[in-house]
Amino acid sequence: MRTYGTDPFRNLAIEQRCTEEIQEGEILLYLWQNAKTVVIGRNQNAWKECDIHRLEQDGGTLARRFSGGGAVFHDLGNLNFSFCVRKEDYDVDRQLEVILRAVRSFGLEAEKTGRNDLTIHGMKFSGNAFLKTEKGCCHHGTLLLETDAELLGRYLTVSKDKLASKGVDSVRSRVCTLKEWAADMTIDSLCQALEEAFYQVYGMRPEHVEAPDDLEQEIRFLSSWDWRFGRKIPFTTEMDHRFPWGGVDLKLLVDEGRVRKAKLFTDAMDPELSTRVEQSIIGQRFRGEDLARALSFQPDLSDWIRNSI
Repeated sequence: MRTYGTDPFRNLAIEQRCTEEIQEGEILLYLWQNAKTVVIGRNQNAWKECDIHRLEQDGGTLARRFSGGGAVFHDLGNLNFSFCVRKEDYDVDRQLEVILRAVRSFGLEAEKTGRNDLTIHGMKFSGNAFLKTEKGCCHHGTLLLETDAELLGRYLTVSKDKLASKGVDSVRSRVCTLKEWAADMTIDSLCQALEEAFYQVYGMRPEHVEAPDDLEQEIRFLSSWDWRFGRKIPFTTEMDHRFPWGGVDLKLLVDEGRVRKAKLFTDAMDPELSTRVEQSIIGQRFRGEDLARALSFQPDLSDWIRNSI
């Protein structure tokens, strides 16, 4: 399925509906584009990941998706893909093989590196994120065809710790566009290559389906202030750290020696991590050992808290 509208809220609503309503035996590859949009992960702090004022001043949009992972910039030089499948058919390696075969069909040496990146000669052209619901699963990502690197660097405010952990100096220095390696590639030719690669990997020709159109409720939620930005809390304590699996920014409101409110912002791939951490430490004494004990389900996070307070 391919859509031609560029409204990020509608496109994300289509993806949400397809994930929720995917039928047994169906494998849906959804191709879509957004116009000048920063999309942040489910648990990220919007103000730390994006220069929101500059983005909106330039006519752009900030959106938040349901999956974990980090912030990405979308424009019309970028193609987004989503695999929506039932749990029994979910196979990340097989799904990534579709993407890699499509890109390799243009003569490019594409490969998977790290936890969720696709690269050419060490330069990232695609980031991936994942979501599992009760029945359906969604694996989605970006394909940077000819994205405006200047705008990418203008709006994304990636933390210095994250850049340092990847051994680079700026957002722009670690990404590339596919047209740098294949000048004749277009959005249409890439879509055609993805369709052919889908046939090669799954052994069946994809059938084109229409996108759902009764999406008002989902669009209203996805575009709401509460979902995109959340409620700012006057936290009394803030700590941040970068682990191999992602960065964390933990904000705590401490009153009478106990944690009364907590918010964990993270680009970790686990979309439920923030909720588990927050629920585990609210009400605990603001003491390293107590908080570490409450977070024993995540040992490295527990050790960090123990040694930080």
